[in-house]
Amino acid sequence: MASGAPPLLDFSSYYGSDEAAKAKLVDEVRKCCLHNGFFQIIGHRVPAELQEAVFTMSRTFFSLPQESKDKASIETNSWYRGYEKKESQILEAGTAPELKEGYYLGEDLPRDHPYFVNKKLNSGPNMWPQDLSDSDSEEFKSVLTRYYRMMHELARDVLAVLAKTLDLESSYFDAFTKDAVATLRLLHYPPQPKDSDLKLTRGIGAHTDFGAITLLMQNEVDGLQVYEKATGDWLDVEPRKGAYVVNLGNMFMRWSNDKYISNLHRVINKSGRERYSVPFFFSGNPDYVVQCLPNCRKEGEPAKYPSMTVQEAVGGSYNKSYAAAREYKVKAAPKKDNVLISTQPITV
Repeated sequence: MASGAPPLLDFSSYYGSDEAAKAKLVDEVRKCCLHNGFFQIIGHRVPAELQEAVFTMSRTFFSLPQESKDKASIETNSWYRGYEKKESQILEAGTAPELKEGYYLGEDLPRDHPYFVNKKLNSGPNMWPQDLSDSDSEEFKSVLTRYYRMMHELARDVLAVLAKTLDLESSYFDAFTKDAVATLRLLHYPPQPKDSDLKLTRGIGAHTDFGAITLLMQNEVDGLQVYEKATGDWLDVEPRKGAYVVNLGNMFMRWSNDKYISNLHRVINKSGRERYSVPFFFSGNPDYVVQCLPNCRKEGEPAKYPSMTVQEAVGGSYNKSYAAAREYKVKAAPKKDNVLISTQPITV
């Protein structure tokens, strides 16, 4: 495997007054977006102690007995919140169901909220763990809620820099980020069996993300790889304490008329250790209309894609990946009395 991806950028200049340093950051981000859509940032405003607390909450949840985790299962709701068992998803065709388990949350909305009523991008109430002690439960909710809100702030900051890379005002994406939908995931990758077939076994299979941008926090265990199209190599992304791996999703690539890249990445945990990561997927306001961004096509050149809402652009991709895992299991499972039980697809 090759090394050296993605570059590590100091984001602190965005918050400073040095215009030359800001311009340098914008230029570095632009180069990354044109190359493979990935970069890492340090110098952000998310406190290190909050990051560490999130990993503590993640280890606390995943160490619960299986029956306790199952009480918060995403299979108990239709809006994609709660616990996901291992082998629930296939993102790379031709591979086995993925060796990860997850816990997914978002804005904790009541059932009478318009986003829940109208089924906007898996919006609704969170499925909080039931078997934590009262004090642990309170801390779990408090830490993850605070972190979720801080990640919204960081996503808005990153989008402001992305706007500048396209010679737009830093406020260009404000309407897109207003009342935005995002998903925070706690992910746990057990060590892959030493005798596993690396052509079939994945923590997460090769895929591109669905939304606008992703902000990923990793613990010290590696496994994330980014595809380098120019050479055909998979580049190892070494974890950097406190850093965020930032990548563009399919919707942003479409939005930029394919000027910027939504790139393949995967996780293969060959470390022999437990890997934890915390991605934050920022989709945006579900009713915002995505159409070709300014400065992303030549004069007189048509846009490659028709306009559509964020809901239309992002929704549906989730169902496809989960349907693939269900189909795999159905084919692999023995029939009982010639009956196979299917799982209801998740509504996004």
